[in-house]
Amino acid sequence: MVASCKKKEEPAQEAPSGTIVFSVDHRVNGQPLKENELIYTNAAGNQYMVTDLKYFISGITFYRNDGTIKLIGEQKDIFYIDENLPETKIIRLPDKISPGSYDSISFIFGISEAKNKSHLFVNPPESLMGWPEVLGGGYHYMMMNGKWKDTAGTILPFNFHLGIGQLYKGNGCNVDSIYAFVQNYFKVRLPGSSFQLADQEELTIHLTMNIEEWFENPNIYDHDYWGGGIMQNQPAQQMAKENGWNVFSINH
Repeated sequence: MVASCKKKEEPAQEAPSGTIVFSVDHRVNGQPLKENELIYTNAAGNQYMVTDLKYFISGITFYRNDGTIKLIGEQKDIFYIDENLPETKIIRLPDKISPGSYDSISFIFGISEAKNKSHLFVNPPESLMGWPEVLGGGYHYMMMNGKWKDTAGTILPFNFHLGIGQLYKGNGCNVDSIYAFVQNYFKVRLPGSSFQLADQEELTIHLTMNIEEWFENPNIYDHDYWGGGIMQNQPAQQMAKENGWNVFSINH
């Protein structure tokens, strides 16, 4: 009787890949954000402070030099960042990234219309970002809360909240007069974001939000003019959206 020999199968080799981590920080005029201190002045001359900063980014995309594109989203595609929760400022992307040369990085500030649906998140802190159903539903793209000193020297609160906008019939903002909604999320294309990734490498990319840019380029945003809340003020949200194009930078 002849014994048969079965060849042992070789384990499948994993494709070369690396890991990318975003380390996020928040700055004003190049310095780390200090909350609850009335020490900042914007381009309109408003003295202001930031008391709270939280937001979503999604649709993170890497563009290779060979023209191929890697969209993050195999396991998770929406990321919550909160100045007061340090663990949210380190984003370890769950997708494996092919090694090679990459030309640039982009992401969506906020959440796209296709995915920004109410009750998407059931647990805090993300669930606490809900945008009122009557104003379009889904979630805030950003809550930046703070205070500013008006022309009379009075310290007043502001809620610089970005999300779905509304168009109203007439001059008021009665919710019964809403006739259309406006999607205010936008794509950020990060300048100077080319990088090289090696097999098995964990690469940390330092992402900075430059808060002063929300108020100055290309539009001068004046708290005295726009007042304390902009959730029902689409012209103010449009101005903020237009200013958001260069709020983020890569800090090498």
